[in-house]
Amino acid sequence: MSALTDVLAWVVVAGFISSAFFQRQEGQRDVGRLLASGSWVTFGVFWALLVPHFAFVQMSPIEGVLSAIAVPASLYVAYLIWSGRRDFATLTRAIAIMGIIYLPFEMSAVLQRTAIEMVTTHTEMLMTTVGYDPTVIQGPDGHRSTFEFVGDGHIFVTTVVLACTGIGSSATVSGLVLALDAPIRRRLLGVAIAVPVIYGLNVIRVGFIALAHGHQWFADFQRPVFFLFGTDNPYMVSYLIADRVLAQSLSVVALVGLTLALLRLLPELATIVEDVLFLVTGKSYDIRSLL
Repeated sequence: MSALTDVLAWVVVAGFISSAFFQRQEGQRDVGRLLASGSWVTFGVFWALLVPHFAFVQMSPIEGVLSAIAVPASLYVAYLIWSGRRDFATLTRAIAIMGIIYLPFEMSAVLQRTAIEMVTTHTEMLMTTVGYDPTVIQGPDGHRSTFEFVGDGHIFVTTVVLACTGIGSSATVSGLVLALDAPIRRRLLGVAIAVPVIYGLNVIRVGFIALAHGHQWFADFQRPVFFLFGTDNPYMVSYLIADRVLAQSLSVVALVGLTLALLRLLPELATIVEDVLFLVTGKSYDIRSLL
């Protein structure tokens, strides 16, 4: 994220929080609807600015495509709220809470270092447990965050950054759960179940990527990787397949699966699922009756 997207993110969060407040006040709901619509438009601008970063700098087709989809989706939500066809109140609150949880990590060096080094340590422990002996060195950010492997006369390094800590996924699911109109006990229980699961899966993901890159597990897949990612570096093939293709795809599947699993504990999540299905299909669904 850049300084501009940081500012836009806080503007979106503030707008969503303000809209939630006004929409709960008698006589102020039109103000709340206006704030919500404007904030969703700003959210679309936010994602539009990130598309080139994900697609070309990070070379992540999945994140690039999802960011691109988020642009028209955000604008469509803004239109639906403005026209009164749907309020998306729970989803709006959820994104505000996600931002409140995530953005401090984006802006605080202390929180970043703590999260990065904790994930690095636990990933190191996992790799040691399954029979590998990784060398952990100081990364370019000054943190103890980089796994180093040597093979075939080359040094392969994988550095844990904030995006590798799982805080984004944890913030997403926590925001969805905490925004619900459900008893606080069940909401906190949902967070207490989801966050450790996400963290554990993330440690496995980081370990898999580091080992795949360090041991060049997918080195034979040069041709499709060169075509897909526009690179000619044969030593990056295993990393790109492990991270940008396999890990990111499975992360999306895991988040969707976890959200659906939480429906048993929190049937109120059906409200957000119904909102998403309406965006995708244009039809209204009654998920609670199906449950």
